[in-house]
Amino acid sequence: MKKSVFLGTLAVAALAGGIAGASTLDDVKARGELNCGVNTGLVGFAAPDANGNWSGFDVALCKAVAAAVLGDPAKVKYVPTTGQTRFTALASGEIDMLARNSTWTFSRDTDLKLDFVGVNYYDGQGFMVRKESGITSAKELDGASVCIQTGTTTELNLADYFKANNITYQPITIDSNAEGEQQYLAGACDAYTTDASGLAATRAAFADPENHIILPEIISKEPLGPAVRHGDNQWGDIVRWTLNALIAAEEYGITSANIDELAKGTENPEINRILGVEGELGKMTGLDNDWAVRAIKAGGNYGEIFAATIGESTPIGLARGLNAQWTQGGLLYTPPFR
Repeated sequence: MKKSVFLGTLAVAALAGGIAGASTLDDVKARGELNCGVNTGLVGFAAPDANGNWSGFDVALCKAVAAAVLGDPAKVKYVPTTGQTRFTALASGEIDMLARNSTWTFSRDTDLKLDFVGVNYYDGQGFMVRKESGITSAKELDGASVCIQTGTTTELNLADYFKANNITYQPITIDSNAEGEQQYLAGACDAYTTDASGLAATRAAFADPENHIILPEIISKEPLGPAVRHGDNQWGDIVRWTLNALIAAEEYGITSANIDELAKGTENPEINRILGVEGELGKMTGLDNDWAVRAIKAGGNYGEIFAATIGESTPIGLARGLNAQWTQGGLLYTPPFR
């Protein structure tokens, strides 16, 4: 296991080094399409419908970046990636950015030579079990079989948690959330563990979600965010500030409904700078001054996207919690637009 992880790390690092110096912005413009790495299918975050149209919380960021760079949120090629293939796909240049429930960690940032440009969802690892099991705490899982995706931080957290609590488990490894859902429902494992948001999204797709419970323990910090390759700071800036524009738009009350009116100019200099009424922020990234207007119009501000894809009024039913604005007791906070 250690050997395969080590070799995988070297391969990703070598691929990243091999394409260093390429301009992702120029490549995307020349191609006329953004290659965005997403989940293979996680309802609420990134999943295709029957016609192959992708939607979700992470998909919205892909659309926002495409709108900022190419002027059209539809100019995205969605590349499904698993926990094991996502970083190689990014390092090799198969995708321009990754927006796929990926945790920002030290080794991914440094050893894998990725840049996590921000956090778009503050999460933590949880457990789901069948209600009929009678289990109400993760500490009651001694001897249980647990479905776990390989190549994820959750795989490591699981081992740490059971060791720290002196209990044992039998790992049932899977490659994707779809396989995890299938195995869990087939009874191959007593519990399924992944990010709590992923558990909520998975349960929402069940025919009988009321018969499955998510245990109260959250055993890790999982700051999920979009990632790009090391070595192309301009592209990293574009993805980072597109995410920041969506977050700041909610803070300043810029919505998909009022943005056209606000883009004519306001009394708030920060809003004017975000929307390109004042200053030359777009030019500093290699884009024009309306980049943020297009990004926000693609799917709304952060709060609008959250509400439409994974919020409390959706089948996923997630509360804002840590993902509320800093002014509302949450952790969402962007540097100034100036």
